[in-house]
Amino acid sequence: MQTQERIYSPEEYLALEETADFRSEYYNGQIFPIVSGSLNHNRIAGSLVAALDLALTDNYDVFISDMRLWIPQARLYTYPDVMVVAGALELAEGRKDTIKNPKLIVEVLSDSTKNYDRGEKFEFYRTIPSFQEYLLVDQAKIHLEHYTKTAHNQWLLTEYNDLNTELTCVSIPFRISLSIIYKKVVF
Repeated sequence: MQTQERIYSPEEYLALEETADFRSEYYNGQIFPIVSGSLNHNRIAGSLVAALDLALTDNYDVFISDMRLWIPQARLYTYPDVMVVAGALELAEGRKDTIKNPKLIVEVLSDSTKNYDRGEKFEFYRTIPSFQEYLLVDQAKIHLEHYTKTAHNQWLLTEYNDLNTELTCVSIPFRISLSIIYKKVVF
């Protein structure tokens, strides 16, 4: 006997999220709980948010993982670790907690999510017209993958493995040393 999985509408998911004790991701009718972050994960995301917030002008908004992202083409609601929006903020219709137009997205990798973050999730992110830059930060070792959009359907990958290296973003005016990103991180 086969059991059927329940398919949720986006509206049902959003209503459940408002009262849930934990956050979940919504993909094409299915709901998946999000695993909470580790100490290293929080330190990395926190360092990036603090540095971005200090470096960017009022023309930019920096958001942490409590702000949801809606990707209509993929029918995906998700919570990136860090997002930066340039210019006017676009929110999902009727929502004050769901963004539609990030320019930069940062994901801190974990063993359970790294393949998804590099693969299908990155594919979904690339359907967002405003999306120009993607940072994948490994929390288990010093390693950062920096993807920048160079042309329609073309992305350039630059990898960083040295704490003395400085990352320079292309789509926003931001530079940061890996030593700051990995401050207090214990491997």
